[in-house]
Amino acid sequence: MTSYSERTDGGNETTIDLTRDRVDALAAEYEEREPFDLVEREHIETVPPTFASGNFGRRDAEWPVQWYYRRRTLPHTERREAEERFLDNDYEAMADAIQGAAAAETLEGKLGRLTSLHGVDVPVASALLTFTHPEEYVAIGKREWDALCDAGELSEPYPDPVTTAAYRTYVEAVRAVAERIGRDVWTVYRALWRLGAD
Repeated sequence: MTSYSERTDGGNETTIDLTRDRVDALAAEYEEREPFDLVEREHIETVPPTFASGNFGRRDAEWPVQWYYRRRTLPHTERREAEERFLDNDYEAMADAIQGAAAAETLEGKLGRLTSLHGVDVPVASALLTFTHPEEYVAIGKREWDALCDAGELSEPYPDPVTTAAYRTYVEAVRAVAERIGRDVWTVYRALWRLGAD
């Protein structure tokens, strides 16, 4: 396939070029194979204006958190516990944090508002940002990070815990790929998710 090319990274490792054709093929594969695709596309359209307006309910606030955990390979009990930690937040605190993140001008401000909530670390906050500013931010996880490493776009191992600085490095790498190939960050994210499945 012409959309897939390998290059050496200067050592003995082989990396995968994230060309436009390769990303498009992986994104198309995502649409065909990922069970959340349709509902994600709907939420990418409807949730950002809802969050920005402040006219949203508790279930709207919960959805990105559930989306984040339910697509990961986690034991059911661990996933439910993580979701329940978020649900321990008072609704008004959720709404204030989400609206505050939507309005904040810096990444530090956005993450700071979201991580003030119980059960929200930087990865979960990144999921909320995905559905607050989908044109700028995408969720972070080991699968996506490792896919960027395999593609030669990142060189450090997945951080534990994920810090604001690590998320900035990650999202800047995603944006760089998107800009280079003329695609949006959501398309690149979906390609990375599929690449991480290989």
